[in-house]
Amino acid sequence: MAAQPRFDILAIGEPMVEFNQAGGAGSRDYLQGFGGDTSNFAIAAARQGAKVAYYTRLGDDIYGTMLRELWAREGVDANTVQADSDAFTGIYFVTHDAKGHQFSFFRTGSAASRMKPQHLPLEALRGARVLHLSGISLAISASAADTCYAAIAEARTAGVMVAFDTNLRLRLWPKERARAVMTDVIGLVDICLPSYDDVVAITGITDPDAIVDWCLARGARTVALKLGAEGAIVADGEQRHRIAPHPCTPVDATGAGDTFGGAFVARLVAGDTILAAGRYAAVAAALSTEGYGAVAPIPTADAVRQAMEDKRS
Repeated sequence: MAAQPRFDILAIGEPMVEFNQAGGAGSRDYLQGFGGDTSNFAIAAARQGAKVAYYTRLGDDIYGTMLRELWAREGVDANTVQADSDAFTGIYFVTHDAKGHQFSFFRTGSAASRMKPQHLPLEALRGARVLHLSGISLAISASAADTCYAAIAEARTAGVMVAFDTNLRLRLWPKERARAVMTDVIGLVDICLPSYDDVVAITGITDPDAIVDWCLARGARTVALKLGAEGAIVADGEQRHRIAPHPCTPVDATGAGDTFGGAFVARLVAGDTILAAGRYAAVAAALSTEGYGAVAPIPTADAVRQAMEDKRS
C-alpha cells in the first residue's frame, strides 16, 4: 500500500516582510505585514483546511524569525525552510501618493534567491500531493529557476501534481525570458493559475477563452484564469465554466490572486470539481480584498462558506 502523503501542498518561493505606509502620502508611519506570493498562497490554502508546507531560504535575521513565527501561527509547516547566514531576508515598502501605491523591493541577493537544486527538501517534496511555484519563484535568480525546474522534475517523477501561478513581474526579468520560461513551465504543470494581464503581456492574446485554449494547448491539464473583477474561467480538456465574481466592497486587492490560487488548489485536493473549486476560490479572493495587506484579510474556510450561504439565501 502506498504511503499517505505528508502534505497536501508544498509551496516554493520567496516570502517577504512588508512595511506599508500608514496615514497617507508623506507619513513616516509604517505598518508591518507580510507578503511573497507563494507564502500568501500557502497561508490561503492552510486557512481553507489544507495541510501545507513551505520551502525557501531565509536570512538568519529578525525578518526570517518573523516569517517563521507567521507560518507557525498559520499552521504552515516550515521544517523544510533553511537558514542562510550569509544572506538576508527580503523586505519591501509600500508607499502611497496621488498616483496610487508604489512598491520598493529590497531582495537582490536575498537568501531565497540563493536557493539551489541541491538544497531541495526531496523527502517533503515526494511526500506532497501538489508542488506549487510561481513566475516570481522562477524569476528571482538563475539558481532559483534551476531549483524550480529540479523540483518540477522530481515532482513529476514522484507522481506529485504541479501547480503554477504566472505572477509576471517584469522588474525581475526581461519579457523575452519570462515568455520563454513561462511557456515552457506551463507545458509541465497539472494546474495552471494564470492572471489575465500576465498572459496578455507575454502572448498578445486578449480574448479570455483564447488564453485558456493557449494554456491547455501548451500542456496544462487544468486552467483557472483569473480575471480580477470579472471573475474567472476554469477549464480542463472536457469542460469549461465561467465563474461570476462574488459581490464585495474592495479596499485593497493585494494578494487576491494568491488567495484564489491557494483556495482553488486546496479545494481540488479536498475532492471538489473544478467548478466547485472555482466558485469557492472566487468567494475567498473577493473577501480578501475587503481588508488591507496581503495576509491579514485572507478568509478562513468558515468565512468563505458563510459568505456562500448568505449569497444563496
